[in-house]
Amino acid sequence: MLPKLKLVLASFAHAAFATAIPTALAAVCFFMSGTALAQRRTVVETDSIGPIAQRLSPELSYILGHTRTSQLSRQHANVIVQFRKPLNRSHLAKVGNLGGISRRSLSLVRGGSFSLSLNAIQALARDPEVAYISPDRSIKTTNDHFQQSVGADVAQSYGWDGSGVTVAVIDSGITDHPDLHDPVTGASRILYSQSFVPGTDASDGYGHGTHVAGIIAGNGTMSGGNGETNRANVSHEYFGIAPKVNLVNLKVLDATGAGHDSYVIAALQRAIALKNTYQIRVINLSLGRRVYESNAQDPLCQAVEAAWQSGIVVVVAGGNWGRDNALGTHGYGMISAPGNDPYAVTVGATRTMGTAANTDDRIASYSSKGPTLIDHVVKPDLVAPGNNVISLRAPHSTLDAKHPGNEVSGAHDSLLNPSYFSLSGTSMATPVVSGAVALVLQQNPSLTADQVKARLMKTADKMLFPQFDSFTLAGVSYEHQYDVFTVGAGYLDIPAALSNFDLAQGSARSPIATRDTFGNVVLQGDSSSVWNSSVIWGSSVIWGSSVLLNSTSVIWGSSVVWGTSTVQGYSVIWGSSVIWGATVAADSTGAESVDGVGDPDE
Repeated sequence: MLPKLKLVLASFAHAAFATAIPTALAAVCFFMSGTALAQRRTVVETDSIGPIAQRLSPELSYILGHTRTSQLSRQHANVIVQFRKPLNRSHLAKVGNLGGISRRSLSLVRGGSFSLSLNAIQALARDPEVAYISPDRSIKTTNDHFQQSVGADVAQSYGWDGSGVTVAVIDSGITDHPDLHDPVTGASRILYSQSFVPGTDASDGYGHGTHVAGIIAGNGTMSGGNGETNRANVSHEYFGIAPKVNLVNLKVLDATGAGHDSYVIAALQRAIALKNTYQIRVINLSLGRRVYESNAQDPLCQAVEAAWQSGIVVVVAGGNWGRDNALGTHGYGMISAPGNDPYAVTVGATRTMGTAANTDDRIASYSSKGPTLIDHVVKPDLVAPGNNVISLRAPHSTLDAKHPGNEVSGAHDSLLNPSYFSLSGTSMATPVVSGAVALVLQQNPSLTADQVKARLMKTADKMLFPQFDSFTLAGVSYEHQYDVFTVGAGYLDIPAALSNFDLAQGSARSPIATRDTFGNVVLQGDSSSVWNSSVIWGSSVIWGSSVLLNSTSVIWGSSVVWGTSTVQGYSVIWGSSVIWGATVAADSTGAESVDGVGDPDE
């Protein structure tokens, strides 16, 4: 179940407090576990660096502002502290002098995870060497015709199978499976495993990471395949996108599918450290949480950017809040973190409708839509199949026990021990794209992360979808508008990506959506962005001509698609109180797989 959110105005009260906050006071608005929280300040405390409150996340500011002074030393919280310079002994000494306990060093974000009293957090925020303090927030996890829908079977028929490329899967662990072994030598293609979840090994107790790994790297051994590639294109052979790719298994989610920011950041650090040892070129993050602050402050996003700058393509789930209409946005503005980072390749999910042809494929009702909260980044970057995807089963895992009806037998299975399992979500769409990245890098290992992202977006199919459609699930109707915030640059097309040889020069940071003085929405790229460089990479090429109005940079004038009364318009999205207010963020819970409640393929 997805958490319910409530619209928050500039002043409101926490459920635990009976007294309302005066409306005259400005507040940073956000959502946490469905409860409205706010920040109250009557005096702006500053130092030589700037306002001290800006070094605290919204929820910490609220808690500190509404906790009795006598309780500040008694209540503790696990937080991530980002310093302005790399973490050193002086920083650790400061934390220690405040009674804090160091839980984990996070050099990737120039900081660490600490257990601190509220009093100590307040004191540390006054230190000019501190850049930002945020909670160590919880993270959760976010067909069989997905191969054919994106052309992976065609790519494999030409010998592109991911050989020589390694993908780091940061998830709930990977349980050993015959489909992840070399069919000739019998050796496992999982080259390295490590758990960042205290007290656990790197096996998959939840059943999510194994499924994700199979979508990337499964070779069909247990379903009657040849153990190499699905060149025969047999529908009952369950293959991944890159069946000869190697894997690095970095576990950050426990048996309930939950983890923390610090686990993921530590895993990203490890992936960067192991990059040259195991030829890691891709990181798959089929997990996420709600957005709380700008991606420039969020430690999780900053860690993703560090991995990107190291030369690794980071592919991230867009989130499964597309059905969430608590804000009246019909799933818009619901991209999860770290999918809100402009560098990451953020993926939305489609449903294949149970056919191999992609001409009837449609967006999944749960797939989150952009733009991102606070920063207004245009997301997702593209979409791929993610509904009812059959991949590898982790026996006796939480998901396996919860959804026995999702088990699928392969040709070589015994009746009582199926090898495969069906799951839905942007978690499943994400490894489809990660596998595609592996094929592109196998073909041309010299490509940069930005060049790979730009190529996938440019070659994505932009003519496939209708302008609108509707879908009814459990008596609830969902209307979909196939715009840039729903499908991004289009539907992943692997053969097209492998047939393209354009080399983007510049950053492939996703652009920002802004409104002009007439209320129209425009794309604003970074000054170094490849999207600004030429007609080859211009916005009409990447996002399709239907995105633009009269060949200008305006996305659908306000009276064209974003109507004020039609259901397609969702005019509330462009209202100042929700997306464009820069004051709204959301809670920290949610899953990037929807487990047993995906859309029916019909």
